[in-house]
Amino acid sequence: MAEIASALGEFDFAGDDHVVPFQVEGLDVRGRAVQLGPMLDAILARHHYPAPVARLLAEVIVLTVLLGTSLKFEGKFTVQTKGDGPVDLLVADFSTPQNVRAYARFDQALLDKAVAAGETEPEQLLGKGVLAFTIDQGKFSQPYQGIVALDGTSLEDIAGTYFRQSEQIPTRVRLAAAELLDRDQAGQPRHRWRSGGLIAQFLPEAPERMRQPDLHGGDGDNAALAHKEDDAWTEARALVDTIDADELTDPQVGIERLLFRLFHERGVRVFGTREVIDRCSCSRDKIKNVLKGFSEEEIDASQENGEIAVTCEFCSTTYRFEVVEVASAAE
Repeated sequence: MAEIASALGEFDFAGDDHVVPFQVEGLDVRGRAVQLGPMLDAILARHHYPAPVARLLAEVIVLTVLLGTSLKFEGKFTVQTKGDGPVDLLVADFSTPQNVRAYARFDQALLDKAVAAGETEPEQLLGKGVLAFTIDQGKFSQPYQGIVALDGTSLEDIAGTYFRQSEQIPTRVRLAAAELLDRDQAGQPRHRWRSGGLIAQFLPEAPERMRQPDLHGGDGDNAALAHKEDDAWTEARALVDTIDADELTDPQVGIERLLFRLFHERGVRVFGTREVIDRCSCSRDKIKNVLKGFSEEEIDASQENGEIAVTCEFCSTTYRFEVVEVASAAE
């Protein structure tokens, strides 16, 4: 990646929907940061999600973008949750080089009950379950999947646990989403969503410096004191923890200004940004091929007045097929 010549801290240097890779050499830290605006708004607007669900899905989209843009090969990166809370399913995927899509499933009755009780934190909406990270390099390789328990902690903490357990890389993730109400150029009220996130990882040249205190095993376990955390990572993590959620979503801050605020004393560098866009991977041909695999009974059960309609859960696009288009393959 070529280093960007523009000055870090310059307003709107990166802009919305552009991931900014960065490096803090003085702390042996590398990472990526992003603010999502129009792309996120387009994804959420299709389904008219209730605000708590939209906010939660927005955080998952940011996490997916931050991790997916690190892929060095053609493929797909997917983040998916399955839990027993009001929001029982969240899925977002990033397809190289820049395509993002996402979907949420929720129980309206359980959601209403949670809202009435004031239980709308992400961990309360998700409940107990699992968070899965899947990397798929295509048909010539087996997908890799890492699974972390949804244990009542935040998505930020769960993502950090995943990296610590699977990659053994000290990692800090920050995520935020906000619902904004402002006015458009004509002065009319406008509702929109924004989200932002940052991932910082400790990657010193000496791998032994990456060792952290062991994860606590429960009451009476003193193993967590066995290893002292590296001073550089302690400082980097403390700086990342100073980020306010509003800073990650405020369009007047900008991700480049935030990086400057955090790390300028330690010599932060940024590299070429990567744009991410709202684009679903569904197509008429893909769905038609699926329907051609249906049995005659399945096709008959799916049709209405000689037509089969299929709506993509991600982008809400509806594809319509005459039964004769797919029935011949099933006979």
